[in-house]
Amino acid sequence: MTGSLGHVETQRVVLASPDDPLRLRGGGRLDHVEVAYETYGELSPARDNAVFICHALTGDAHAAGLHVGSKKRGWWDNLIGPGKPVDTDQFFVISANLLGGCSGTTGPLSTDPATGAPYCLGFPMLHMSDLVAVHRRLVAHLGIERLHAAVGGSLGGMQVLQWVIDGPGALDRAVLVAASSRLSAENIAFSAIGREAIMSDPDFCNGRYVEQGVFPWRGQKVARMMAHVTYVSAQSLETKFGHRRRSRGDAWTLAPDYEVEHYLQHQGQVFLDRFDALSYLYLTRLLDYFDPFADPGTAEALRSTATRFQLTSFDSDWRFDSTQSARMAAQLEELGVAVDWAELASPHGHDSFLLQPQGYHERIAEFLG
Repeated sequence: MTGSLGHVETQRVVLASPDDPLRLRGGGRLDHVEVAYETYGELSPARDNAVFICHALTGDAHAAGLHVGSKKRGWWDNLIGPGKPVDTDQFFVISANLLGGCSGTTGPLSTDPATGAPYCLGFPMLHMSDLVAVHRRLVAHLGIERLHAAVGGSLGGMQVLQWVIDGPGALDRAVLVAASSRLSAENIAFSAIGREAIMSDPDFCNGRYVEQGVFPWRGQKVARMMAHVTYVSAQSLETKFGHRRRSRGDAWTLAPDYEVEHYLQHQGQVFLDRFDALSYLYLTRLLDYFDPFADPGTAEALRSTATRFQLTSFDSDWRFDSTQSARMAAQLEELGVAVDWAELASPHGHDSFLLQPQGYHERIAEFLG
């Protein structure tokens, strides 16, 4: 029987210390790494039913269920729960806020042990492998040697791909939804505009805005408004808003007037309450540099894996369109990796991975089972 999780709790654990630092792909190190995570379901006696959830750019550890006192369910609550595709009656599900984030895991606003002040732009640049290294430390902390699966959409899917490359024997199944193995020039361009908006804000203060008691809200709001347009489709915007206005037909104004403008204003505003500008800079840049099949070690790693891949893309997603999934599937198959790729119909654009287009949840449930 399908149902929803009740109250859940975010936990925190320290996974790196001066005696056991996190050594980064770029050569740096972090002597203190704290991770926020949630778990759902029960770990089997054999410890072989764990499924790790990797979140997208602006996600967090709260993937399902309800926090006490909140009415907002986790961001992937429609996928995770009793009887759902990621079935918590069957699986022990782990969801963690990624390294560089701003929702409980160490990131640019965290305190630098060497200075006692926030890292800000002194935070090291990150590689996808660094995110996965922290995930793997969390899995080990929980006493799990091998995952049944890792599941991720968008940036989450890219973490799953990197996980298999870095640990070819670490998981049995890899589920990647609306993801890419290399961003297009258009994607890099969108992210560049968003970063420029933030860093050009007069309250950015060279990244040390927290110490000045300000926040680059203008730039971050614009960055989110622009990015949000790329997450939906022309069809979904037209269906939802059309050409409707709020003012009288004979009134002209430079202020927001069309319904779609008010919608974007709202999306930009609520984003300010839950995300930090520095994390946005670091994580979008990490995405730009992600190009694992250009790494000479990738082919050898993937040739040795028995992990089965499932790739899903959506026909209305123009941010990470289906050609990117098709390219990734071909690259994997060329190395002898078992791949199941399908393009599904959906009117919702890139955000389809958060929703329930026809056949999508059924596809994941069958693969995980």
